Amino acid sequence: RWCGRWRCSSGCSLHDAAVDRQEGAGDEARAFGSQEGDHVGDLGGLAEAVGRAMYERDAASQMLGIRLDAIGPGRARMTMQVRPDMCNGHGIGHGGIIFTLADSTFAYACNSFDLNAVALGCSIDFMAAGREGDTLTAVGEMRQQGSRTGLYDITITNQDGQTIALFRGKSYRIKGNVLGGPEA
Repeated sequence: RWCGRWRCSSGCSLHDAAVDRQEGAGDEARAFGSQEGDHVGDLGGLAEAVGRAMYERDAASQMLGIRLDAIGPGRARMTMQVRPDMCNGHGIGHGGIIFTLADSTFAYACNSFDLNAVALGCSIDFMAAGREGDTLTAVGEMRQQGSRTGLYDITITNQDGQTIALFRGKSYRIKGNVLGGPEA
């Protein structure tokens, strides 16, 4: 069977561990659209439960008005409207605020398997200015995930589909699980 980008089988250690944790999480974790016996659905439900738990504790994203629109195994989509207080001295979206949107999306994507992960390193390239009133969408996708480190790409676009920034993040898995509470 296929699970997103990975070949899965009943012996898939990376995904079996995540599914085992999800099965122990009860009905709430499974209530997000997974289908009985569907490995991809199980991981999708787990990712949604992780996203919900993280967002409840994510004061920074909430303060900036960043919304979690979608989350799945190794991926996430978040949006933010550029407010006047997010603009720099040139009257355009502050690069640090746009970076934060990308970084938050990266965090949700790399923690979506319920294995705590933090940033090991990241970089951003700005392609165009975000402007006041723009709705920015960040889409994050896993490129590679090992037992400890992962590589994720985040693309930020505006409401017209124009690419605003490209972000690449390297993650590192630490002890604990998102659904078990923060341990970082």
